[in-house]
This record gives sequence, C-alpha cells and structure tokens, in this order.
Amino acid sequence: MEGSDPEDIFSSSLESLYDYQPVTLASAGSKYTYTSNLSKKGDSQEVNNRTEPLKIVLTTPDTLAANWFLHASDIWAASLYLANHLDFLDLDSIANGRPEKIRVLELGAAAGLPGILLAKTCAQAIVTVSDYPDVKLIETLSENIFRNGVSDSCRVIAYAWGADAHVLTGGGDGFDLVLAADTLWNPDLHVLFIATLRMTLRKSLSSRVHLVAGLHTGRYTIQSFINTAQKAGLELEDTLEKEVSGKGERLWDVTRWDEEEDRERRRWVVWMVLKWGEHQLTGG
Repeated sequence: MEGSDPEDIFSSSLESLYDYQPVTLASAGSKYTYTSNLSKKGDSQEVNNRTEPLKIVLTTPDTLAANWFLHASDIWAASLYLANHLDFLDLDSIANGRPEKIRVLELGAAAGLPGILLAKTCAQAIVTVSDYPDVKLIETLSENIFRNGVSDSCRVIAYAWGADAHVLTGGGDGFDLVLAADTLWNPDLHVLFIATLRMTLRKSLSSRVHLVAGLHTGRYTIQSFINTAQKAGLELEDTLEKEVSGKGERLWDVTRWDEEEDRERRRWVVWMVLKWGEHQLTGG
C-alpha cells in the first residue's frame, strides 16, 4: 500500500502481527494503491503475460463535518474483497450475448474502488458510481475516476438513498447490476436503501444486486436487512460467508453471533445476491 500514513500502516500491521483483520484500510485524505492481476480492457495480453500489474490509485474521501455519520472516509475491507473477486459477478450470464453494454451501479461508493476497477478492466460494462451528495466526497470520487483514466466508461452521480432515482437511471429502465460494499451497518437506512435498489434494478430475469458486508456491526443487522428486502419483493438468490484473507466459505448463519468473538467476525464478510421475485416481474 503506497502513500500510507502511520495510522494506516499500524492498521495493516495488526493482521500480520496479531492475526487481527482490519475493518478499514485507509484514512481520510490518504492515498491508497490497489494492485490487480486483471488485464486492462482492450489489452490483448494474457493476464499471466503482463509485465506490469494493473494499479488503481485512490484518494480516500473526507466529508463535511455535518456528514461524519456516513463513515465514507475509509476504504472498507468489504470493498477490497469485492474488488478482489469481480469474477463472482458472473458478467457473462448478465450479458448473455447481447450487443449493448452492461449497465452497472455502485451505491455508497466512497473511494469507488470496485466500480473504477470494473470500468478499467471490463469492456462490457458502463459504470455509475454514486454516494451521498456531500461536496468533498463527490469531488474526491470524481478525481479518482479521472486519475485512473476511466472517465469514458465511468461517471459519478451524487444521490441520497430513497430520493427520486431518475438522476441515476437517466430515465432508462435501470441497471443490470447493482453493487455495494458495507452499506448495511445502519438499520435505520435499510428501508431507504431497499427503495433505491427497487428503483434502480432493471426488471429482468438476469438483473442482480451484489452486496458485500462485514460482520463488525452484527449478524442480526444483516438478517434484518434480508428480511426487509424479501418483504419488498427482492428474492435472495445466494448468501455466503467468505473468508477475507483466504478461500474459506460457509453458509450464512445469523446464530453464529452468539458464540463468535470480534476477532473471528472480522475474518469474514457476507456476500449476498438479490434478484427480482417472479411475481415482481410478472406483475402478479
């Protein structure tokens, strides 16, 4: 991690020295460099033949003092995990041979790591990254898009969850893929977030929502979101717990909270996939 300040170095050392997985990876205003083995879109070289790794350089956003509650001034471990596993999005199934590009929306983007990486590496995708309409936050997100050379396929839109989503969809029929990392920690925002998902997810059999969330704020908060989303007509296709720094995988189980310690919770994220329920698509 290049350009890190002492606080970030200390955070990253927790894992290597004490087997303590950090929840956040960078602090407000610091530079964060993400290195990927993916090929840049249009690159004819095979991944294994690359002479230089692909790098994404980000400034971690800060916010106005009134908006500190957003916790947007960090790069979260869930965001890094999503970026590391873009192959889980199964873009080929969404594209399904059609000529038009896949429309992707990242909500609560903060520094924009997954969305920018996707725009950088996937010629199939046109990406919108969005976060709360805080001037400092949106300016930094816009700068990150420009710095990484993806302005042709990635745009930033300021948006508050629950508001009219026309500003995001542009009057179109929505997005084929909606992404978000660590956006479930505040149960007071679940209804607004789900309303946004419903307004932005294209009504199609292939459209999907992919959400990655850390366990640091509790399993019951995540289960509460799942329950509310299902009541709102979104069907849970998959929910798996994935090891942040490994290949471990297990089924979601809300009751593990009763027996696991904080150190154990930090080792895992939850990756859930939502889609439209059949009755929502048929109008039944």
